[in-house]
Amino acid sequence: MTILNVVSNNPLIDGRQSARAMMVRKGVQILLHDMRHALIPELVLTSGRRADLVTISEKGEIWIIEIKTSVEDFRVDRKWPEYRAYCDRLFFATHKDVPLEIFPEDCGLFLSDGYGGHLLRDAPEHKLPPATRKAMTLNFSRTAAQRLMLAEWASGKSFDEL
Repeated sequence: MTILNVVSNNPLIDGRQSARAMMVRKGVQILLHDMRHALIPELVLTSGRRADLVTISEKGEIWIIEIKTSVEDFRVDRKWPEYRAYCDRLFFATHKDVPLEIFPEDCGLFLSDGYGGHLLRDAPEHKLPPATRKAMTLNFSRTAAQRLMLAEWASGKSFDEL
């Protein structure tokens, strides 16, 4: 299922995320972009779960970042351990009003203010099997290409005209 809505003002936002989650996401995206990662928000995995942010580093490492905006958000969501099967490193991202001690030590941690982010704790590496890496890379690239096409269609112009 695509997350894009070609009739909205911004076809890259599906409207399911809170304003606070979007603020955290933006700051982390800025930091990861500066770290030279390619990013896809809201990537549907083969399990049917939707990861908040998936990145591919220059070295080809796949990271998943799960955004949590409150203690309650963290407590009620127990799907995140499943994400380990789809990434080399698993992280949480949050903002200053969430106590950092709620996040597991065996996951990385980002802090975001919407204008940038800080990597507070690196995530331990657990290398993906080659077949899973290939499937994730194909999913990532196909999703990126599809979203780019839909964004172009929504603008009414080709990207060389923008």
